[in-house]
Amino acid sequence: MFTRLSRYLQGAALSLIAASASQAATEMLDQVVAIVDDDVVMASELRERITMLTETLQARGIDMPPEDELIRETLDRLILESIQTQMGVRYGVRISDAQLDQAVARVAAQNGLSLEQFRTALQQEGRGYGAMRENLRREMVIQRVQSGNVNQLIEITDQEIENYLATEEGQKIVQPDYRIVQALLPVASDASKAEVEAARSYAQAQLDRIRAGESFETVIGGSTGEYTFTGGDLGWRKLDDLPSIFQDVAPDIEAGETADLVRSPSGFHIVFMADRRGVDAMVRQTRIRHILIKPSEILTDAQARQRAADLRERIQNGEDFGALAREYSEDIGTATEGGDLGWTSPGQMVPEFENAADSTEIGTLSEPIKTQFGWHILEVTDRRDKDVTNEMRRAQIRDALHGRKYQEELDAWLRKIRDEAFVDIK
Repeated sequence: MFTRLSRYLQGAALSLIAASASQAATEMLDQVVAIVDDDVVMASELRERITMLTETLQARGIDMPPEDELIRETLDRLILESIQTQMGVRYGVRISDAQLDQAVARVAAQNGLSLEQFRTALQQEGRGYGAMRENLRREMVIQRVQSGNVNQLIEITDQEIENYLATEEGQKIVQPDYRIVQALLPVASDASKAEVEAARSYAQAQLDRIRAGESFETVIGGSTGEYTFTGGDLGWRKLDDLPSIFQDVAPDIEAGETADLVRSPSGFHIVFMADRRGVDAMVRQTRIRHILIKPSEILTDAQARQRAADLRERIQNGEDFGALAREYSEDIGTATEGGDLGWTSPGQMVPEFENAADSTEIGTLSEPIKTQFGWHILEVTDRRDKDVTNEMRRAQIRDALHGRKYQEELDAWLRKIRDEAFVDIK
């Protein structure tokens, strides 16, 4: 991929980079270093990107690659970004200011900073907040272009899922996750039997307080003097990744519970299960049917609501819900089925619809409710608790396989669009 780039190393851009790195006093004019389809890559872009990469590598203590290699790879990365950005324009990809604000807030939070602190940190590093936002917008456009093109190339069959589930790696992925907080009361290896028993009694007393309703943090944080606990949150871990002394007790503790006192060569442990996930997944499902009326150029929002209210009244007066749904509902996916949405799980519907379903008794009709799709009336026909553990585990395996295939397909797709693009290195 980089053979054509070698010509660039003999060009003027190399001297521009060197001049930038040495902070030469002479201001140099910007120039085109590559033409990429309908776009260009400027020497100033290349200088800026290399400066950023150099600072990042130095901050992480990573050895710098040879200068010519750094320039070649950075330029090719900029070329690929240009190709994808142009594709985003052709596809009509747009990142709204609200979406960008949320992304900036996430970046700040990931760095443990408030938005204002993040702005200040950028200024201290000599980087503009506005430029950072636009760079982030560009990255988001590129991510959408990549996912839109690559995801359609990935196919995961049921047999692949079954095969992977049968492997040791697959079994580890679907293992439950445990978040344990543990407190250790240290006991010296040469402690007498009386000292060991005294420590055990103290630890047991604190465990009893927790089980009686006091918070784990209050009890453990209040230990002082001779008996002081150490330890902390182990974070989310698979069973096999837990310390061996906790592996036997973790499966038997529900979230919010504590295990019996655990003895180890280090002392006595109080083990608190802060949370667990992926053990048994039960969800409350609701069976719903609905009628959707959409506002239009000839039906105002108020008229759409009134029509939904009129249909609700007709059903209450004895007319058949399914028949009216087939005649009037504008949800083409369910109208022919009498408005039946089947069994729905939490998070499957938009919040307004889900909230209305949750507050509607079985066999009764909701008031007209508005969502982004229009006005609905809905009837809850049944509820059940559904064990979705198997579906959840298969979804975990599907995600793992997708992640593995995604990178392979992305690399192949990037090579393809690079080969197909018109690129002229100056």
